[in-house]
Amino acid sequence: MAEAIAQPACPLPLDVLPATFQKHVDPKAPAPLRMMGAKALVPMGPKDMATALFMLTFDADANVRETAAKSAAGLPDRMLSVALRDETADPRVLDYYVSALGSKLEYLEMLVLNPSTPDEAVARVAALPEEKLLEIVAQNQLRLLRHDAIVRALVANPVTRPSTADSITDFCVRSGLVLADMPAFQAARKRVLGSGVDEKAAAEAAAQAALEEAGAEEALEEIGATDHANETPEEPKDDEELDADGKRKRLTIQQQIQKLSIAKKIEWANKKGNKEVRTILLRDPNKLVQLAVVQSPRITDGEIAKIANSRTSPHEVLQHIYNNRLLLKNYTIKVSLVNNPKVPVAVAMRFLSLLRQSELKSLSKNRNVSNALQTQAKKLLEKKA
Repeated sequence: MAEAIAQPACPLPLDVLPATFQKHVDPKAPAPLRMMGAKALVPMGPKDMATALFMLTFDADANVRETAAKSAAGLPDRMLSVALRDETADPRVLDYYVSALGSKLEYLEMLVLNPSTPDEAVARVAALPEEKLLEIVAQNQLRLLRHDAIVRALVANPVTRPSTADSITDFCVRSGLVLADMPAFQAARKRVLGSGVDEKAAAEAAAQAALEEAGAEEALEEIGATDHANETPEEPKDDEELDADGKRKRLTIQQQIQKLSIAKKIEWANKKGNKEVRTILLRDPNKLVQLAVVQSPRITDGEIAKIANSRTSPHEVLQHIYNNRLLLKNYTIKVSLVNNPKVPVAVAMRFLSLLRQSELKSLSKNRNVSNALQTQAKKLLEKKA
């Protein structure tokens, strides 16, 4: 007799949901309570509802699993249109809905535009025969360089416009993303480098560049620039606080990073590098590299607060921070944004009412911010007093 296949456990902990809803997804709870959750009968907000149904698709009871899957695919627009746009949603939940809603293009569009949706899920969307979705996916250059499977799926898709495929592969060539096994990439090299280029010499140069890049990555790993699990939670010291050895190490890291292509810098900014690497790459002239730093799943709230407070932070980076609801849950980040003169006054005004009296008092005397912000801070202080 064949053994029963074990049902995989839910990858999310119970506490991703408010305590009042946990009994409806808890494997130890009575089946009727779990079935209530699977039928979407529990009054939850959009994100919690979408999350709960995802969790119930791992239930030990087949009826609960099937009911949850059916409810997830049939959630009303008022729920889905909010949940799928929510950047605070767990990436694994968003990944599930890419598959669950595969035939509903308006929802796939929301998922593709949500920066929290995993790159792997977007690559699956890039394989669908839907021109509008493909054009949206093709516009996200950071995703293209971060996950080459998206590029491969777009180029291989017969529905992708030839002009879009050419634009994508040209961009990859200029950014140093090597996809030598793709004929489209080889054609892009000729367009970008010129048809009269000596292919043998170009291939030798590319091989030499690849060797130098591999050597730079190896050196970075030997120096200890990778983001290991045991990395200390403390913020990296400022340049002037480093001792001689620290300065030499940072200089060496900078030298090795300069040998990396844009695509590799993005990989180190987003996935591989430690805090010191992220700090260096935040100053890179390419805005995609800068955005890869602040979108890194490894970056800490302390780092974000420091970036939000810096007057040298690029506008695109600050914009990402003050438009991200998950980051704005951190009080220190809000204070940093309000005190940064590079943040638009209208944006800073949104956070004033959330500040404590001590921060308002400090802001009212901060001559680096606009007069309008100082004045409003004084008014709020008087009102609270």
